[in-house]
Amino acid sequence: MMDLGVMTSLIGRGGVVMWIIAALSVLTLALILWKAWRLALGGMWQRAQADDAVARWLSGDDGGAVAMLERPRGVRSRVLGHAMRALRDPGLDRDAARDDILRVARRELAEARSGLRAFELISTIAPLLGLLGTVLGMITAFQALQTSGAQADPTILAGGIWEALLTTAAGMAVAIPAGVALVWFESLADRLQADLEDAVTQLLIRDPSRQVRS
Repeated sequence: MMDLGVMTSLIGRGGVVMWIIAALSVLTLALILWKAWRLALGGMWQRAQADDAVARWLSGDDGGAVAMLERPRGVRSRVLGHAMRALRDPGLDRDAARDDILRVARRELAEARSGLRAFELISTIAPLLGLLGTVLGMITAFQALQTSGAQADPTILAGGIWEALLTTAAGMAVAIPAGVALVWFESLADRLQADLEDAVTQLLIRDPSRQVRS
């Protein structure tokens, strides 16, 4: 594991751009932990209760299904509980109930996707910042080479080049986990959307002639 002093020295050699990339790395880690915590708190991975409630609804036990979701565990249960109550509401026709269900589902999906733009931005600008730092470092190295003239020492040039390349490596090191996190969180939101669409469709296509049981 890299020593803290060595890491600080490398960041210092990379200049201002390197410090910006280091700040982005801390921000990326904080965003990943925050997003995972928010999804866990919202019950992203809890689906058993929702599946059981849908099964009861399809069997005709509407009252039992609604009662099961009185204390929802997870985002799926929250949306389906609202959907069942809307479908049982005598003051709402089928179209109005469907619109109300879509409103709540969209709100929950928007919450599941909140913060993803930050990962997209970081995964885009981190490599560009690294490249900028490298270009600036190369300019400095070649300026030093020009100043030294015929007495140029190749080792000095080589040292300037590897220091300049540090920012490119650092930028990629930040962009890769940010991109992976973005794909993972997007896949969770897509899975949630698919589950909600499937469950709500099952509620809506149930035989309309079936009598509702209290």
